[in-house]
Amino acid sequence: MAKVYFTDMRSRPKRNLLDKVEDLVSRLKLGRKVKKNDLVAIKLHFGELGNVAYLRPVFLRSVVKKVKELGARPFLTDTNTLYTGSRSDAVTHITTAIHNGFDYSCVECPIVIAGGLRGLTGIKIPIKGGLLKEVTIAREIVEADSIIFMTHFKGHELTGFGGALKNMGMGCATREGKLVQHSTVGPKVNVDLCKGCKLCMDYCPAKAIKLQAKKATIEGHTCIGCGECVGICPAQAIEIQWNEDPGNLQKKMVEHALGVMKGREDKCFFLNFVMQVSPACDCYGHNDAAIVRDIGMAASSDPVSIDAACSDLVNNEESMPGTAIKGLLAKGEDKWRAIYPSIDWNVQLDHAEKMGLGEKAYTLVKV
Repeated sequence: MAKVYFTDMRSRPKRNLLDKVEDLVSRLKLGRKVKKNDLVAIKLHFGELGNVAYLRPVFLRSVVKKVKELGARPFLTDTNTLYTGSRSDAVTHITTAIHNGFDYSCVECPIVIAGGLRGLTGIKIPIKGGLLKEVTIAREIVEADSIIFMTHFKGHELTGFGGALKNMGMGCATREGKLVQHSTVGPKVNVDLCKGCKLCMDYCPAKAIKLQAKKATIEGHTCIGCGECVGICPAQAIEIQWNEDPGNLQKKMVEHALGVMKGREDKCFFLNFVMQVSPACDCYGHNDAAIVRDIGMAASSDPVSIDAACSDLVNNEESMPGTAIKGLLAKGEDKWRAIYPSIDWNVQLDHAEKMGLGEKAYTLVKV
């Protein structure tokens, strides 16, 4: 069974939480895989403006410090979002990251947004998936020598919970890859918002957009699902069709993670932070009350094991009063299904194990 290293939130004068983060990183034995001058991507979620549940920047600095001690060159990274928000292009994304505290003076590390200015720069990776045979991953992710995934472990409205697998599979995909995961068909035009400016027509690589009655229309049989029109529309009139079955979405997400790890299974490392466990994704411009107490931090080289362990840690807690969970749940009761009754979060773990990304069985090693 894979080892998942875990430390709780207790600290003392000579061992604070930042020391504990460094201890966890040391257990990953980065020095065996990360070489001098390697470009090391530290993949995280910078948080949407208005959300305050994202990882604290000082935790990132502890990891940056350990990477620099190896003579490697770390950079913070995330990909642009599929939806329109404060992280939908690289310019606003970096601005948001800085507003949220991830500037160089705090983290001592540069920011590189993966996937290019609008999230369209990727590399197609062939895989042997159950649903997909090819995935599109952000170029900067693919070209990094090693990746450290630092994840705020929390609930998610489409996957039950969001952990290392989501940070990797959904978080490293280009706009095209995200659209494949979320939708079975291409985007659609909200005619009430469309101004008929034709900008989407100019940018559509498949020439799938036409103007009819001064409104844009998308030809479904021609659309390649790249999602470029979603990000380019100044009126925000082109929308994603969020119509994928949650189970298939989880499987597609896992298969994108398979593409991320392909050929460098021993060069990916995972840190999950089970604190301020909000019920929904950090992509929202707010965060609801934590559903359980702050539990601790975990590290592993196995993304399946670490997510399984952190999910168990949450479910082995009593729920907090006054949260999205109605009433109080005892230890051992399923917190994710209490929030999202129709989402079977086990799908992502089962499919990841089937795809060979890791194993659900784990040994929890307290640090």
